[in-house]
This record gives sequence, structure tokens and C-alpha cells, in this order.
Amino acid sequence: MIRVALVLTLLAVPACTQSAPTTMLAGRWEGALQLPNGKLDMIVDLWAKGDDWHGVIAIPAQGAKNLTLSRISTVSGRLRFTLAVIPGEPTFDGALDPDGPSASGLFTQGGARIPLTLRRTGQTPAEVRKAGEASGLQALRTGERAIQFPGFNAFPLNATVTVGGAHPYFAVMVAGSGPTDRDWSNPLITVPSHGGRDLAAWLQGQGIGSLRYDKRFIGSKDAKLDISLDAQVGDIKAAIRAARVLPEAKGKKLLLVGHSEGALLSLLAAGEADAVLLLAMPGISMGKLIVAQVKGQLAAAGAPLEVSALNLAFLESVLDAIRKNQELPQAAAGVAPGISALVRSLARPESRGFVRDLLDLDPWGTAQRLPIPCAVAWGDRDIQTWKPEVLPPDFKGAVIQIPGANHLFKRETREKAGLSGAAAMSAYGDDTPLAELSALAAWLRTLK
Repeated sequence: MIRVALVLTLLAVPACTQSAPTTMLAGRWEGALQLPNGKLDMIVDLWAKGDDWHGVIAIPAQGAKNLTLSRISTVSGRLRFTLAVIPGEPTFDGALDPDGPSASGLFTQGGARIPLTLRRTGQTPAEVRKAGEASGLQALRTGERAIQFPGFNAFPLNATVTVGGAHPYFAVMVAGSGPTDRDWSNPLITVPSHGGRDLAAWLQGQGIGSLRYDKRFIGSKDAKLDISLDAQVGDIKAAIRAARVLPEAKGKKLLLVGHSEGALLSLLAAGEADAVLLLAMPGISMGKLIVAQVKGQLAAAGAPLEVSALNLAFLESVLDAIRKNQELPQAAAGVAPGISALVRSLARPESRGFVRDLLDLDPWGTAQRLPIPCAVAWGDRDIQTWKPEVLPPDFKGAVIQIPGANHLFKRETREKAGLSGAAAMSAYGDDTPLAELSALAAWLRTLK
């Protein structure tokens, strides 16, 4: 069976609407979803900070912990919260019991509606609260400063600038998919993880300063915010323009560094830079990659061939409907709830245009036309994006594979064949050092 949170990587737009706290409701809440194959325990921690609610959820059976909650509300005698970063936007809405610390209602995700009762069992442990707060931006490190610059259509973007050294280039860093901030912290990663910040520090060690920025929807409460492909590529171009006038970049050329989905977007803005480094770039189109990822998860879950064929055919029909801007097909009996949740996420009104425009972008066709120095790099233990078996023979850029590196270029000692999504994410955290990146450093030294 596909897990409730099947796909945790694509195109989620967070929202943060919260109500004034009722502090007696702060603490740890526990309950369980009754599923056909057994129960799924959930642990919710809520705390008040100023006039806002904050909270995280853990699902031990799925290895998930400290997933950030949004839209937390305790008004009108109800407890409500959403995991806006998960496809299908899992939401709890329950009536608070006036005679005891419990809330009974429904947990919904996509089309599923499952009864759930949460009971307050104690105080939020200090270490959980600390980990939840650590999912936000960390304090600036030595040699860093915060700035704001105008993005596409003058939308304000928050950023961090890191001072460099003698290298002739200064980097502009672009984060990957989903609710990923300037430090590449993402609430879908269940350990505190700031891979972009770590990479900026590594670049600093190579003598390269950098600018890294929050995506335009980080912290936004505006459901109508423009997150189109034009807007997000426009933000990259605006970041390049902002970097050119920074004192830290004076007299330097600009290196555009894109990660994962950010590598695809960087391809469309690379003409504004002087060189480009594409990290964990999807080696096939996004549409083909989504199908390949789901096919792999179905196989890992032990789905029979006919079940996999049914689910993959449904997914392909949905992607085709998105391409043609048509109504989504109805899911037939046997389509996994997780697949249904994924396709609803891909077709959300606010992000559907972005998905459609990115779905069939040919990364190699775009990369081989770049008139600037270009390198593409993957970790050989990356289970999210990977080096294609066959590369275009006319690609003139550098192709680099980092041994013992995962999707965030952190050190991974386990064999790739044995890694599941949850297992892989355990090595994404701040406690895992970067892999040996000497091959990247050697390419950077070729830039003049």
C-alpha cells in the first residue's frame, strides 16, 4: 500500500494563517488514524509564540518528524491545522471538547476523509520545540549579511549574502522544488537540514562568495501570488542583477548555481550569468521524472504489475490533461490514494500553469545551447535525480559524478539500491557532512 504521504517533493505552496493562541491548548496531542491495514499514530506538538501558533507533526511509522503545520486555528471551539507542504494538503478539523483536552473530527487528504481524535497528553518536549523552530532560518554566520531585493514585477525577495575571497567568480544560488527557503531548508525533510547554507560555506572555502534567496512564496499568505514559470525565472534574473551591484561581487563574474528543479529554472536564466553549475539536474524532462519516481515507489512498495500499470496509466493521463489544460480524468478503482493526492497537487490552480510550462522542458536541449561555461553534477547515491545512462554526444559542458553523495551532496555511505525515500532523507540533515567535492572544486578552478 502507498503511504499516506506518498510524494513529498513537488511544488507545494505554503500558507501561514494563524489565530491568536489559547495557551491552555499548547502541548503534545496524540491520536491514530484507523486505516484498512492498521492504525497510523500521529503526534502533534503545539506552542504559542507571541500572537501566533506554531506546531509540528510526527508520524513515527513513516519516519516523519517535525513536519511544520500551518493555518493553525483554535477559534470557534475547533482545532484546525494543515500540512500545506504535503500533496493533497492533509488537514485536521476537530471540535474541542469543553470538558477535556481533546478534539474529535476528520483528517482529510485529497478525497480521503478519516475520523481522528487527538488528545492532549502533556507538554511539548523542549527538544521537539527547538527542532521545529530550527526548521526556519538560522542565525546569520560570520561573513554573512541579510538583504532584500526586488524580484519579478518588483516583488520583494529576502536573501543572504556571503563574502568570498580571491576567486574571480561570485555565485547566485537557486533552491530546488517545493517550500525550500534560501538555506534550502524544507519542512518535508524530517531532520533539521540547511544544505544551501552548507554549500554556500563550502563555496566560501573555495574563495567564492554568494547570494542565496527565499522563493517568492516562502512565508506568503497570498493564495493569488504569481508563482508562474515567468515569475520564478524572473526572480532568478533579478537575483543576478542584484548580485552584480553588491560590493561583495565587485569586479567579479557571476556563477549561477541551480539545484534540482532550481537547475531547470536556472537553464532558462543562464544567459544573464557568466557560467552555470547545475547540481542534481533532472536528466530527463520533469514529466518523465515524475513518472519514473512514482514507478520506483510502486516497485519499492511491492505493488503487483497490474496495479502499477493502472496507477501509472492514470498518472500519464493526468499529466496529458495538464499539458492540454483539460479537466482531470477521474481515478478508477484501484488507484492509490497517494497517487490521487499527487495529481491534485500538480493540478492545483495556483501552480498548474507552472507545472504545465515546466513539464516537458528538455534540459539537455537547453543546456547544450548555452554559450557560457557549464557543468552538470550528480551524487552517485541520489535517488531523486540521477545521471542518465546515455548523455547527448554534442554536450560540450563538464559532466561530474560525485562518489558517495546524495541529492544534497551530503555524504551517503549506504548503497543506493537499498535506499528508500525516508531512509535517504535521514542523511540530509545538518549532522551529515558534505561529500568529498574535490571534483567540483577542480572545475571551479577552471573558471577564469
